[in-house]
Amino acid sequence: MVLFAVASRGARSFGVVAGHQRVSFAFTVGGAQQQMMSSVADKDNILPTSWENIFERSSRIFFMTEVWRAFWLSGEVALKPKVTINYPYEKGYLSPRFRGEHALRRYPSGEERCIACKLCEAACPAQAITIDAEEREDGARRTTRYDIDMTKCIYCGFCQEACPVDAIVEGPNFEFATETHEELLYDKEKLLSNGDKWEKQIAKNLLSEHLYR
Repeated sequence: MVLFAVASRGARSFGVVAGHQRVSFAFTVGGAQQQMMSSVADKDNILPTSWENIFERSSRIFFMTEVWRAFWLSGEVALKPKVTINYPYEKGYLSPRFRGEHALRRYPSGEERCIACKLCEAACPAQAITIDAEEREDGARRTTRYDIDMTKCIYCGFCQEACPVDAIVEGPNFEFATETHEELLYDKEKLLSNGDKWEKQIAKNLLSEHLYR
């Protein structure tokens, strides 16, 4: 509904536009003569022109329709499954290829997998890995130092891809926030501890990638 008003040569007029219809009224300034002119676009569907009927129809069309539409939408949303989870009591699904906290793995016999080839150190674009190694009595090379600066790590997974024996991996854990910088400087003991803790999940994740690794 649109109201409009026009003043021209001592006469004033106002009108109402509702739907496809336009009703206009013209009055002289003195008020002696009143003339009503109406032009109807659709003569078969004439709306009442009194303000009471206009407001009643407007409230029925615009107000009640929107109220019931809001109730209907609220009911639809209330019946849909929840999209949020109650973290930390509930946790979402993690892909087998998720790259989280690092870990060093062992063989089932307890022997360390790492052969100190230093391919992971060379592949790391952030230079976050530092390795020292020495030769043992049996001729095998093993690490004496394996440090990862987690504040430098960009979690690209290159270290895991470069390792020929699947010794260094990025595990499923993402909850390793700390209060100090020193706690994010991982040494060999910390990495081996992570590997022992998540070995079952890590082995399962690596098995799921055997078709393309």
